[in-house]
Amino acid sequence: MKLLRSLASICLLAAAALSVPTQEKRVHHQADLSDRAHDDSHGFQYDHEAFLGKEEAKTFDQLTPEESKDKLAMIVDRIDADKDGYISHTELHHWIKHRQRRYIEENVNKHWKDYDKNQDGKIGWEEYKNTTYGFYLGEEFDDVEDKATYRSMLTRDERRFKTADRDGDGIATREEFTAFLHPEEFDYMKDLVVQETVEDIDTNGDGKININEYIGDMFSPESGEKEPDWVQTERKHFHEFRDTNKDGYLDNAEVAHWVLPGEVDHADNEAKHLIHETDTDKDQKITKKEILANWNIFVGSQVTNYGEDLTKRHDEL
Repeated sequence: MKLLRSLASICLLAAAALSVPTQEKRVHHQADLSDRAHDDSHGFQYDHEAFLGKEEAKTFDQLTPEESKDKLAMIVDRIDADKDGYISHTELHHWIKHRQRRYIEENVNKHWKDYDKNQDGKIGWEEYKNTTYGFYLGEEFDDVEDKATYRSMLTRDERRFKTADRDGDGIATREEFTAFLHPEEFDYMKDLVVQETVEDIDTNGDGKININEYIGDMFSPESGEKEPDWVQTERKHFHEFRDTNKDGYLDNAEVAHWVLPGEVDHADNEAKHLIHETDTDKDQKITKKEILANWNIFVGSQVTNYGEDLTKRHDEL
């Protein structure tokens, strides 16, 4: 389990400038199916976002159980590509991957219109830099309280932008801008993903991650707070699985193995999990009836008591 998947957003640019997309979330392995931790015993929120996508999940959080079931039935019809009345693992896997891709596309589209100021279908580094930092750049961040943080953010953004800009022309196409915002999705960006991860966790600046830095990135106890069991499990994972050469640190290669697990397909695992949880007759495929009987696994959210605590709202799929 990983309690903290993202860095705190640095909200210093205020209303005068846009927040920095690359600072919104540290990149860890693939684009996650959900921001929630996946716990099979209490995994409704993870399944909720993995199946619907993060934005669609917010819509379902506003619905009553009856409305959720009606919309879920419509989605099931779309997942059943061969219209045989069953949802196979392949169909469910394809659907979850589709939701992942759509989330990325929507995220890129949202930022694209903010940065492509001249609407030429490209985003230059200067265009991005001036839109993001322009309010303060003239004085080299002299009016900003935390100058070092801003300069570090600008340097990091420029490095990531130039890495994503494969042809080195200083201008990002839509694909290159997607690599800039979601480097975990592109093979040629993976060294950068590892580098950024090390930089974020390596608090003493020695270029590697020790056990205290590893745990500290996930869990910061309040005064007198007892360390929960999952943290003890993570300590064990660090020593037994992460630190493969047993030198007490994670180097770049070990971090790559951790955050870029290669052939692990989270969408595939989630599809298997959902079928296992809802396939009552154990025929390795699920019907609309089985899905609707377990509707809370697919669309329920514990935060909203599975929709019952919120007012009704009708949105289009």
